[in-house]
Amino acid sequence: MTESGFQDLEQSIIFRLENGLDKRLTYHNLQHTMDVLKQAVRIAGEEGIKDNNQLLLLRVAALYHDIGFLDTYKGHELRSCEIMLEDLGNGKLETSELESIRGMIMATRIPQTPTTILEEIICDADLDYLGREDFPPISQNLMKEFLEYGIIKTEQEWDPIQIGFFEKHRYFTKSSQTNRQPGKQRHLEILKNRLQRQHLNKDGK
Repeated sequence: MTESGFQDLEQSIIFRLENGLDKRLTYHNLQHTMDVLKQAVRIAGEEGIKDNNQLLLLRVAALYHDIGFLDTYKGHELRSCEIMLEDLGNGKLETSELESIRGMIMATRIPQTPTTILEEIICDADLDYLGREDFPPISQNLMKEFLEYGIIKTEQEWDPIQIGFFEKHRYFTKSSQTNRQPGKQRHLEILKNRLQRQHLNKDGK
């Protein structure tokens, strides 16, 4: 796939996500996909990935990693792989390249299970926001989405879920461990303190 071929693909996917995604997806939306694409390219640079074909496959995987949300919420990664193969499995890419993209998409499934450096990069890009300054509004968008889809019933459930997720999650690449882990740790402390205050207020102390 040429660079202009990638750009055509990107425009096509932007159009599909913009027009096809459920408006209740306040987190898993076009903005998230474009952020993952941007962060994946940045992390790849910091990790010293210079091979143009590897970078292309990473960018394609980032574009497709959540496209399954067009059709399903649960198991969207598998659907993302199916859509990717429907689009690209017609000789546009080699079988080994399609496998590489599929591996990257499936690695983002929670709990994340990367086995290659490209899979590690896309996993870290997918959850890059955990260690960023814009974590609070993005987190609110995810909570809204979870409420809309009945994954949580009340806002009170959210902080304990986030704390549990933070404690299980880890960044895989050296650059994300350096650039995002400290911020993630700060956000975790804030969440824990907030939860502790809520408990104290509830107990009337």
